[in-house]
Amino acid sequence: MNMNSKSLLLLCALVVSTASFAAEKQEPWSSIYKSQLFHITEVMVTDVASPPVAARIYAYSCLASYLVMKQHGADFREKDFTQASILDFPELDSNQELSSPEFAAIYAMLRVGENVMPSGYLLKEKQQNWIDQAVKSKLIKKSKVDLHIQEAEKVVSQVMKLASTDGYRELPALTRYSPTEAEGRWYPTPPAYIEAIEPEWRTIQPFFLASLDDYDPSPMAPFSLETESSFHQQMIEVYETTKSLDEEQKLIANFWDCNPFMVEFSGHMAIGVKKISPGGHWMGITGIAAEKAELNLAETAYIHALVGMTLHDAFISCWKTKYETDRIRPETIINKTIDQRWRPLLQTPPFPEYTSGHSVISRAAAIVLTGYFGDNFSYIDDSETYFGLPERAFDSFLQASEEAAISRLYGGIHFRDAIEEGVRQGEKIGKMIWQEITEKELLTSQNQ
Repeated sequence: MNMNSKSLLLLCALVVSTASFAAEKQEPWSSIYKSQLFHITEVMVTDVASPPVAARIYAYSCLASYLVMKQHGADFREKDFTQASILDFPELDSNQELSSPEFAAIYAMLRVGENVMPSGYLLKEKQQNWIDQAVKSKLIKKSKVDLHIQEAEKVVSQVMKLASTDGYRELPALTRYSPTEAEGRWYPTPPAYIEAIEPEWRTIQPFFLASLDDYDPSPMAPFSLETESSFHQQMIEVYETTKSLDEEQKLIANFWDCNPFMVEFSGHMAIGVKKISPGGHWMGITGIAAEKAELNLAETAYIHALVGMTLHDAFISCWKTKYETDRIRPETIINKTIDQRWRPLLQTPPFPEYTSGHSVISRAAAIVLTGYFGDNFSYIDDSETYFGLPERAFDSFLQASEEAAISRLYGGIHFRDAIEEGVRQGEKIGKMIWQEITEKELLTSQNQ
């Protein structure tokens, strides 16, 4: 073979190698991650996971994918947030070089999802589909599948060990909550009169919040039916607002409903209506943003894990407030004192009113997303199209969080102070987490 022939072969090999490398780098990992994570969301909807439980599932599942990428040498734009957490994260050690840590990361996410949900076994089929898809697309060689799974399982085992120590297993043994009919206190609401959900969730170990007391909101308006009292005026505001909603306000209320406990009755039969959880909606937004920004798998895993853990901590803080204040819902007091036939636009969720969970967790998530993607990151939110609702456009995550908060007034399920103080509570949580990780102060442009 002459030198010209050798040079030609070398050039061809270089072109093929470069093309293959480019194809690998152009893999739409953010879209792939988003679709695989939605398999976990579907199982949560099947299980009717409560909002706090759903956030816990997202936190641990997405943490697994992040840790796989970290273990195998991925570089991240921001600091390693596991160092900012008060929990001792697993020490990961591996000398195995993976051809596709991305494959292992997604597999680990699905495996943790399987382990932390009652119907997690439904993900076994999704795991096998992921393996088949990866081999068929030549993401990994069939002979390397077992090695990748073994590395993923190391992380799965360590994440599940971590999850076993957060207090979740101890919840059933704690004293059960019993509602009272005392003045101003929460009581089960129509139509299903479901008992209080997760009353002891404040005992769950947060990832970032060293002291829950540091994130308590300002006191709520005292219960009073005096016409000049703040509580009475807020009650009237809910009643009057829901009677004069325009179509846009109704759309906003329904778009952010996210009530996994919604039921419809057919005769005497109660039928659950499939809805995404509040945390699920914000994890959907995270996926949309990652997709728009065309993040690689490492960054996609990073921001999903961080948002999931933020949601988890925000729910713990909010649920602590809810059961310490034990405040009555608008539906109960309006039916009792103003209009017995009045019903809110949205079904009232089965837990106390103050503060608004949507307001707290939406603001906390929006703060973290703003820190990562920027203040004016516009996007189309199609998180609810799967559940029959149209997409909505937003100019920023903070704008979306404000709409999520006010939607609770339009829906007739929260008083104004629970919404406004919830936003402040979430803002404080989100800013603490972002600044703790990045040492960057985050200024917000929207009004609270």
